[in-house]
Amino acid sequence: MPDSRPMPSIGKNCHELRVNDKNKTWRIIYFIDDDAIVILEVFAKKTQKTSQEVIDVCKKRLTRYKQ
Repeated sequence: MPDSRPMPSIGKNCHELRVNDKNKTWRIIYFIDDDAIVILEVFAKKTQKTSQEVIDVCKKRLTRYKQ
């Protein structure tokens, strides 16, 4: 069963969904809006900590979405 956790470092209503595949663990960073769920990034995570580069990309995409 996938697990999800809040990602306040990206923004309010942002979450990280963890999905285990046969060979990898995938991460889906998403934002919950009033009428949509916006996928900000999908990647295979290899370490415990989310890289700053991924966080920055997600913040940039979230800013563009909210404009």
